[in-house]
Amino acid sequence: MRSILLLMTLFCSSPLVQAQTVSDLRALAQAQLGHIEAVGPGELSSARVQLGQSLFWDPRLSLDGQTSCASCHIQENAGSDPRPLSVNARGGLTSLHSVTVFNAQDATAGLRWFADRPTGADQAIGSITGSMGFANRDDILPVLRAAGYEPAFSQAFADETQPLSTAAYGEALEAYQRTLRTPAPFDAWLQGDEQAMSALQREGLQQFLALGCASCHNGPLLGGGSLQRFGVFTDYAPLTGSPAPHAGLASVSGNAEDQFRFRVSPLRNVAATPPYFHDGSVPELTRAIDIMARTQLGLSLPPDVIASLEAFLHSLTGPQPVNFAPPASWPDALPTP
Repeated sequence: MRSILLLMTLFCSSPLVQAQTVSDLRALAQAQLGHIEAVGPGELSSARVQLGQSLFWDPRLSLDGQTSCASCHIQENAGSDPRPLSVNARGGLTSLHSVTVFNAQDATAGLRWFADRPTGADQAIGSITGSMGFANRDDILPVLRAAGYEPAFSQAFADETQPLSTAAYGEALEAYQRTLRTPAPFDAWLQGDEQAMSALQREGLQQFLALGCASCHNGPLLGGGSLQRFGVFTDYAPLTGSPAPHAGLASVSGNAEDQFRFRVSPLRNVAATPPYFHDGSVPELTRAIDIMARTQLGLSLPPDVIASLEAFLHSLTGPQPVNFAPPASWPDALPTP
C-alpha cells in the first residue's frame, strides 16, 4: 500500500495534518470544506424564483409537450436521475448522466460534467435545444406565450423592455435553482452542534481529509471547483464496468491533454443520488468509494475505512427543499412531469 504521506505530497501543496481533537477536526473541515447556508423565506417569495419554479416543472415547455427539467431531476432521487442516462424530448438518450440540481448553482468551475456552462442561466438556455428538444432557442418563446406565461415574465422582469425572452427564461430558472440548497448534518456540526454527526461519521471525515480526498472534493459543495482526470493511477472502465471509456472533455475540446477529464462531482447529497460517475455505471456508493480510491489515490482501502467514508458522505444529505415540487397554484388540469 502506498503511504498516505506520499499521496498527500503528490496531490496537495500542504503536508498531511492529522486532527488530534474534535475541535481540530472541525477547524480543518471548515478551512478545506465549509458549510452552506439555509434558504431564507424572502428568497422563496421572489417573483423570479416563483416563475422559475413553474418553468422547471412544466412539461408543456418542450418539443413533445411531455418533458420538463424535472423529468431528468427526480424528487425521489434528490434532484438527480436514477437512470444512468435520461430521455430527452426527442425520445433519445442524453450522452451523460443527469446530476442533482440541489446546491448546483454554486459550483465554481461551472455546470455539467465538462463545466462548459458557466452559470445556471447558461445551462437552462442550452437545454432548450438539448433536453427540451427544440431546434432553436427562440422556438420556446411562442410555447411560453401559448402556455400563458407572459404576465409572469412581465412581473418578474418588469425593468426589461422585452420581459419574455430566452435570457429571462434562463435567469428565472437559475434564480429558482439557487433556492434548492440543502444544509445537512455536516453543516450543523461545523457550526457547533456536537450531536449532528456520529463518531463514525467524524472518523470518515478524518479519513476524507487525511487521504487527500479534499484536494479535489473541496469547498462547501465538496467538489465542483475543477476538472480532473478520472483514472490517475489506473483506468476506470474495468472497475466501473463502463461499456466503453468516455474521452471526457477531449470529446468536445479535441485536446489530447483533456482525455478522461471531467468536472469533479460535488458530494452534497451523494448518498441519495445513485447511480454514480459520468455514465451512471455504478449503482452502489460503497463501490464508488472503492473505485475512487483505486483510480485517484492508488489505494485499496480496507472495509472499515470505506465504511467510515460512506458514513461521512451520508452526513452530507440534507432535507429536500420545500419548493422542490410543482407550484401549489397550478390548476389540476396542468399535466405533471
